[in-house]
Amino acid sequence: MSPRSRQWLVFIAALVLLAGAGLYVQTHLNGPGGRSGGSPGAGGPPSQTSSKPEPKGGPSESAPPGGAAPKGAGTPTQRPDVRVVRVTPARYQAQVSGYGEARAHYALTLTAQVSGRVDALSEHLESGQRVAKGDVLVQLEDSDYRAAVASAQNDLASAQLALLEEQRQGVQAAAEWKASGLRGKPDSELVLRKPQLAAAKAAVAHAEATLVSAREDLAETRITAPFDALVVERTVAPGSYVQAGTQVASLYSLDRLEVSVALSARDWSTLPDTQTLTRGDWPARLTSVEDGQVWTGRVLRAERHLDETTRQRALVIAVDHPLDRSPPLLPGTFVEAEVAGRELDGLWRLPSAALSQRGEIWRVDPEGNLESFAAEPVFSDAQGIYIEVPETLRGTEQQVLVHPLNGYLPGMAVNPVEVSRDED
Repeated sequence: MSPRSRQWLVFIAALVLLAGAGLYVQTHLNGPGGRSGGSPGAGGPPSQTSSKPEPKGGPSESAPPGGAAPKGAGTPTQRPDVRVVRVTPARYQAQVSGYGEARAHYALTLTAQVSGRVDALSEHLESGQRVAKGDVLVQLEDSDYRAAVASAQNDLASAQLALLEEQRQGVQAAAEWKASGLRGKPDSELVLRKPQLAAAKAAVAHAEATLVSAREDLAETRITAPFDALVVERTVAPGSYVQAGTQVASLYSLDRLEVSVALSARDWSTLPDTQTLTRGDWPARLTSVEDGQVWTGRVLRAERHLDETTRQRALVIAVDHPLDRSPPLLPGTFVEAEVAGRELDGLWRLPSAALSQRGEIWRVDPEGNLESFAAEPVFSDAQGIYIEVPETLRGTEQQVLVHPLNGYLPGMAVNPVEVSRDED
């Protein structure tokens, strides 16, 4: 066979193989019926249906009986439920609160004014005991100071005697000068003994001052309480020797305790003027942070400088006779202080959770869409937070969200579900 004949045989074999492969693919794609899109099946009329196979289970359940879905049909919008409370602007009395430590009016480190050996101690000079003003707390050995007083008394008596003698000599010198018949004044004041008289008077004054000092030193050997006080610490014992300036005890005054509460500028704006606030009878309520015990106090004064660290100004609250209260208010107690402020108009009272983490209040407008505005509580108390109402919303009732979420967006359509404050 010639090479040209062999080439034609190979070409015809390739065509046969390609035709067989096409028939195999068509048979397996169209199934046993052998139908292809637009081609008549074997032994039957041409198909009028689409070449796209129907899904298993027949036609879609959402399609209408006629076959095709109606034009313009859509899914209805779903509005998520949001919990709201209805609020209207009202008038409320501001409440300012802060924290502070109850401290004694006077905290004194009692020291010895003279040196000496501790001869005796009061039985009340122990931590936790109360002492009255003037009570002798420490008695120092005083024999040396008694001797000093006696010596000063002797010196004073001698100086007084010398003064009397000098006064008599001065009178006698003046009489002799007059009897001499000399006219005018003597050439020297020594003639009439005036310098001698001045020296005698100075000696008496010095002796008197020395006696006063000696008596004061003797009195200082009896160390007394300067005011009604609570003994916090004793630092001496019988027989110990103290120098002047040595600490013998620590005392807290019992007349009152003071609580300094730092307040922000917004807090101060809700309080009355300083003159009204500090007239002495403006009430305050103190609550122990640890156990919830409550005491009543009064505003004592308002500081007129800003703290360098907090940049806030402090209000000082006083509790008179704290240890006589029931229960007693002890120095060092950490308390929450609440002070009534002025009455303010145009405020919403809302649950604390109504303020979002981003400092916003969310409300539902009449069309059921969300709106928000930035807000900062004017004050807060156990009932909730108090928000100043924007001018555009004053005089109308509003639906405010109780728990706004971070995912909310302005204009979002919602379904408000009203709840009472008790439910929240």
